[in-house]
Amino acid sequence: MTLPMGLRIAALTAACAAVLTAPLPAQAVPAFDATAPVPASGATAPTPALGPAAPAPVLRGGTDDRPLTGLAAGVRLGWEPKATGVSARLRGLSAVDRRVVWASGSAGTVIRTVDGGRTWQNVSPTGTQSLQFRDIEAFGPDSAVVLSIGEGADSRVYRTDDGGRTWAETFRNDEPRAFYDCMAFFDRRNGLAMSDPVDGRFRILSTRDGGRTWRVLPPDGMPEALPGEAGFAASGQCLTTSGGRDAWMASGGAARARVFHSGDRGRTWTVADTPIPGGDPAKGVFGLAFRGPRHGIAVGGDYRTGEASPSAAATTRDGGATWTEADAPPPAYRSGVSLLPHAALAVGPTGSDVSFTGGRSWHTFDTGSFDTVACTADLSCWASGEQGRLARLRLLR
Repeated sequence: MTLPMGLRIAALTAACAAVLTAPLPAQAVPAFDATAPVPASGATAPTPALGPAAPAPVLRGGTDDRPLTGLAAGVRLGWEPKATGVSARLRGLSAVDRRVVWASGSAGTVIRTVDGGRTWQNVSPTGTQSLQFRDIEAFGPDSAVVLSIGEGADSRVYRTDDGGRTWAETFRNDEPRAFYDCMAFFDRRNGLAMSDPVDGRFRILSTRDGGRTWRVLPPDGMPEALPGEAGFAASGQCLTTSGGRDAWMASGGAARARVFHSGDRGRTWTVADTPIPGGDPAKGVFGLAFRGPRHGIAVGGDYRTGEASPSAAATTRDGGATWTEADAPPPAYRSGVSLLPHAALAVGPTGSDVSFTGGRSWHTFDTGSFDTVACTADLSCWASGEQGRLARLRLLR
């Protein structure tokens, strides 16, 4: 059964801290490596069915708003499904805190909760049913920016400042060869969006006013793309930021799967190969997460159903200059990744995994399908995916 509502996901972090300071029992998960910190998005529909829980790592002890008692038998992770009232595939997810979450997806869908997922409002922009909103960045209960993907004019950006009651279109792509995949913000004003290569280089869009206006950055600071190289608009996480200036961009589809890094808000970039396999249009790096300018995790693989993804995760300790394959990666393709202070979560169509070792080893705790995952500063975690599926991470007895 699930713990009482008051026992939130902060218990996970506290439990991990206890693991760091106490001797490990034989069956416990190995302690998080402090020398390699984990890098820091109408009618009620039936509650979507989640996959069965897989054997999960056991956490012991910890505190939340009040002491966690009666947990001597251990705590396990699980997803608590939320009835969203929509059937869209929700690949865009932005969790502001444990109460405010926005999600976006197919058929021009945008939804929002301001009460921790108990109720959801469909706040989709009017006249956008043909668009695929693959990424969303929210700043609070009222303000959010959403990106639609696609060739030419299908790539657009909308912004709301009244909780989704009204939306303003702030960008419409006029370059037929551009295809925007993801966006990410450094703060409430400064952000980037990335497009697949145009004239042999990835194209970067920049905003300095919270997504109200955008400009294409000069391409001369971007390394040349490989033949067939592109981004994957699978989870809204092919572009990520940390701090006020650092950004990373994931790629695939070419001979090598790579990660690009900018330390000046997208003006200039470097690029490095990763051990995540490439060599096919369906393979590459799909999701990135960073804590600070040095420590990061990349996830990906081969998105085709039934195809093996033997090296689905990698880590960096030097800001993406070099990448190391995970010792025990997730067992299959993963599209989304997010961070807690002492843990990392990865999700994909075949399951969810947790790492307490800075991304070097992963343990599957659920076999349901999700596309993306997001954790918040106040220690709540959310995941979303097909058929309006959206869930919150819980600690289970």
